[in-house]
Amino acid sequence: MIFSIDKQTLEELNLTGKFRTGSVYALFNKVKTNGGEHLLDHMFRHPLEEKRSINERSSIFRYFEKEGYSFPFDPRQLNQMREYVDASGNASALMVLGQTMMKKILSGLTRDERYRKSIQGLQATIGVLQKCNSFIGAMTPEGPYAASVDRIRKILSDKNLQRLRETDIYGALSVKTLAYYEHLLRSGLSREMEEILAFISELDVFIAVSTVAKERGFNYAAALSPEMNVLTAQQLRHPCISNAVGNRLHMDGRSNVLFLTGANMAGKSTLMKSIGIGLYLAHMGFPVAAEQMEFSVRQGLYSSINVSDNIGLGYSHFYAEVVRVKQAAEAAASGKRLLLMFDELFKGTNVKDAYDGTLAITRSFADYTDCLFIVSTHIIEVGEALKDKDNVQFVFMPTIMEGSVPRYTYKLREGITEDRQGMMIIRNEGILDMIDS
Repeated sequence: MIFSIDKQTLEELNLTGKFRTGSVYALFNKVKTNGGEHLLDHMFRHPLEEKRSINERSSIFRYFEKEGYSFPFDPRQLNQMREYVDASGNASALMVLGQTMMKKILSGLTRDERYRKSIQGLQATIGVLQKCNSFIGAMTPEGPYAASVDRIRKILSDKNLQRLRETDIYGALSVKTLAYYEHLLRSGLSREMEEILAFISELDVFIAVSTVAKERGFNYAAALSPEMNVLTAQQLRHPCISNAVGNRLHMDGRSNVLFLTGANMAGKSTLMKSIGIGLYLAHMGFPVAAEQMEFSVRQGLYSSINVSDNIGLGYSHFYAEVVRVKQAAEAAASGKRLLLMFDELFKGTNVKDAYDGTLAITRSFADYTDCLFIVSTHIIEVGEALKDKDNVQFVFMPTIMEGSVPRYTYKLREGITEDRQGMMIIRNEGILDMIDS
């Protein structure tokens, strides 16, 4: 099973992108190393697909948050080690010795820097191995990450690496010693060096992400079997909005369609994005912005929130919406268990067609009870026409009028709103007065 998500959904939810303002990736990107950043990027682009692996990863994050570890490694030293162990290592021990001697001779005769870089690379490797050994020695012997720690502990217990760790990096290193370890680390123990560097990248990500979770009060979702078809949360909120309002959510096979109404600016789109982001992070095993969350593993996530026209393809806004809904229908009809979200269906056409289209599409999607759907609309009359569908739950984002000024609570309530503040907002902005004058 592969978790599918398309480019439009990634962009609408602002999930990925190191340099994208307010992206979810940027929120968690507090790693200190290149390896950590590559691993974080991989995790964001490849959500987990099985209940067991999701719960295992979230338990590791929870463990690191509880222990409160700090990242002990120097990124510059790690880069030097990476360059050192990545160099070609196919030569025999005798050839490496000869090459090392030649590099030393050339360093004295010319400005050849290779010998100095070899010394610095080995010194950096010794420093990293020493810190790694000290760090795992201080880790608790049990827990969800114990197997990984034991694997690295066994590697570091190699007698050659023990001897190397005890080497004084500030002392003089002989040509023979330098050549011996260069051959050993690049040939005999190259796989082990890769495992250690990968372990350090994991530490970087687990420490960084768990620290963000602790600072922001995030928690970890529990993954359930796909056939349970459940998505529940308490105080679910948008992770990238300061002081965001949380909401309760419950969806299952008997109420798999959430029909959401509310005035402009009431918070409908933000709520849908919060749900989509929460589900995506949960599939990564990452912390979510909620007090509690449980979800049945999905096979994909699909949204239609910010559909625009496509000049290149000659699509009008309305036709672009139709194409998007068609893509969603094909995904649902494929039999996959999905979360599909539609914000203001058919905004690009007249009210009558938008009513008919929203009603027909919502009714049709409601029959796919293995999927979860969220549909928002301004056309509250659609909700009245859907009340014969037992698996549709009606919720709205309220607007409280304080005189002629609307105030938004951003808290979900059951039912269908009757709020219609569009003309009031237009009057408050003085548009009609400007035109009449």
